[in-house]
Parts: sequence; C-alpha cells; structure tokens
Amino acid sequence: MIEPKVNNIHEIQKTLILLAVPDDKRKLTFGCFIPHMNYPKIILARGKELALQRRHPWIFSGAISKKEGNLQDGDLAEVFAANGNYLATGFYAGGSIAVRIISFTKCEINEHFWTQKIKAAWHYRNQLGILNKDTNVCRLFFGEGDGVPGLILDYYNGHVVLQAHAGGVHHFRNEIASALKTVLGHSLKSIFDKSAETLSKQMAVSVQNGFLYGSLNESLMVNENGHRFKIDFIKGQKTGFFIDQRDNRSLLARYCSGKNVLNTFSYTGGFSIYAAAAGAGLVHSVDVSQSAIELCKENAALNDLKNHEAFVSDTFDFLKDKKNIYDVIVLDPPAFAKSRDSKHNAVIAYKRLNAMAIQLIKSGGILFTFSCSGVIDKYLFYNTITAAAIEAGRNIKVLHYLHQPPDHPVTPWFPEGEYLKGMVLWVE
Repeated sequence: MIEPKVNNIHEIQKTLILLAVPDDKRKLTFGCFIPHMNYPKIILARGKELALQRRHPWIFSGAISKKEGNLQDGDLAEVFAANGNYLATGFYAGGSIAVRIISFTKCEINEHFWTQKIKAAWHYRNQLGILNKDTNVCRLFFGEGDGVPGLILDYYNGHVVLQAHAGGVHHFRNEIASALKTVLGHSLKSIFDKSAETLSKQMAVSVQNGFLYGSLNESLMVNENGHRFKIDFIKGQKTGFFIDQRDNRSLLARYCSGKNVLNTFSYTGGFSIYAAAAGAGLVHSVDVSQSAIELCKENAALNDLKNHEAFVSDTFDFLKDKKNIYDVIVLDPPAFAKSRDSKHNAVIAYKRLNAMAIQLIKSGGILFTFSCSGVIDKYLFYNTITAAAIEAGRNIKVLHYLHQPPDHPVTPWFPEGEYLKGMVLWVE
C-alpha cells in the first residue's frame, strides 16, 4: 500500500483518488492521479519535443522518429520524447500535421474527458458574460483555443452545431454529444453534426450531416446585441452565421449614423443590420449568393429596417462604377488563401479589392477591411492594405486594429489561432 504524505485538502483529494484506482491503472501525471488506458506510442526525434513543452498543439510529420503499431487517421496516440518521457496525447493523421494534441496529461479519452473540456469552455464564456439577455449566440468551443484542435461548437439559442475539422474528433462525436447534454442540461434543444463539408476530403468513409440529438422543426431565430437574425445552420455557409464578427459589428454601428453604407460579401447581412439600426441614411448589401441575399432581406425585415437594399452581384463588378457614393464601406471577403500555396494570389486579391474601395469611397470615408485567411498573418495583411492605399493614391489613417472576439480565444502557445484580422481606416 502506498502511503503518500498529505499536507492540505488538495493532497487529501488526490490521495483518495489514488487509493480508489487499481494498482495496474495508477498513473501520476502533472500532479493528478488519473485512470489511464494505453494508446499506441509515437516517439519524437531528439530535440523535437521543445514545441510540445511550450504547449504548441501540433506535431509535424518530420518531427517523428518512429511509430508503434499500424496507426490510422483519427487514431489516438501518446507522444514521447526521445528519452522516453511522456509528452502528450493526441489524434494521429497522415498529413503534414501528424498529431493534434488534445491532452498534455495522461488520461483516458472518454465521455468524462469531453465533459470536462466542454464544461471548462462553457464556464469561460459564462464568466465573460458573452451570453446575456441581448445575445443568445456564441462560439461554444474553438479548436486549439479551447484545447481540442479540430473541434468547433457553435451555440444558437439552445441549438448546437458541431463541426469536426479532424477525423479523430469526428470518431468521438457521440461522446461529445453526450458531454453537451451533461453540461447544457435542459437548455439544450438539439445537436447538429455539420462535418461533411470539412471532412469529406479527409475521411475514407462518407461523412453525413445530421442531428445527433433533438431536431429543428421551425425557423431558428437568435439575438445578437439586441438584433434579430434568422439562422440556417443546415444549408447555410459554415455553421450558419459568422459569429466571429460580433464585436466588430458593434464598432461599425458607431460610424454609421446618417451615412451611406456598403456591406460587401454581406452573406446574411450581419454588418448591414447593425448599420441600418444605427441610423444609416442607406445601407446596401452585396453578395454573389442569391440564397444569402434572400436571408439578408429577411433579417432586415425582422428588425423592421426600411433603409436597406440588397443586391446579388460579384463585389468586384459591383464596385466598378460606385465612386463617391458611400461614406462607409465594409470589406469582409471569404478566405482568399486556404493554404500556403495560394498565399501570393490571395495577397494580390486583397490588394486589388482594397485599392478599389479606397479609390471609390467618399473623402473622409471609413473603411472596415478584414481577412479571415489563417495563412495571411496580421503583419502581411497590414502591409498589403498599405500597398493598396499607395496604389489608390490616397492618404489613410488607422483608427482601429481588429480581431476575433473572446469566444474565439487565442492562446500564447498557439498564436496561429488568431485567424481574423482587420483594420478601420479613415480615408482622406
């Protein structure tokens, strides 16, 4: 029998857990005694453990010295340094990112594990007051920012949309659904798995979208900062709404009273609704998708806004003959670069788009410009906007640097999580 010394209540709790666990399952990890299953081992090359010791959640294939067993995409594996020290547990994949880390502590990856992860994420958002009487939509879980790469959970007034960006996460979708039921309780209305779009090219088997729990039998309405939006998470883009622009939409409203506002790549009109409600003289929404524009019009009607008009058009085509019409322009395009191979072409597209807007906007106009391309870092984006202003031949002043809201958390050990970057410019 082990007789550990105990000095305080926390040590007593750990001792009780230790004594309750059979000897052959007993592990001491990061100060916690946790039941543990054995998973296949991955051994890193000498010196390649440093990134993990700094808590970066990715292991690249070139860092691996050897693998145990016949690991398949999505399998759990434990990662060890060359000297045999345990480092982390994660999901294996055959690509350049070979392991995505989900735990730096030895433990069994089961429903309890997922419950603790989701409970921590839910508690964090509740502490910040993101959900309140005026807002019932947020990102409930944000991949690496909440400790599980590849897991996205969006919360829409009791309905949760799950989107897996890694096969290993999708294997545990039922355990994740059970964890959501435990954490959210009776407030949970449904869980919809929308992983087909993100996993179809990764998985050997077909991935189908569908409800893991509950259903949706009527139109879904949500509130964001007192504004109403209709959400279509089944057929809409991503999970149905661009939650990450919530704070930036609020900022836009400060600049719109009495102004002519253009919202490009508008999707279902998030920026447009805020601008019109803030008293803009007119608001134009432009998107190439007919279905998005129809939903945009519905959202304007939901908020009883009369100063809004929507157009189905390519943004570049729409901008060609719009000089000196708009006081405020929003540029929020989709990711022009989804991989490093497309970075150069993306920079050219961002520069062209911003140069057009800077040339066309009224004197003293305000430009909100964004990039959600993860491979375009904020410094490259800012330099691209500077180049666009030079090309347009107009002076600019930077009023704000923009980023994603706190329900899309960025950690110091994974700065790559800061995918959304933006600027608010005053144009001379």
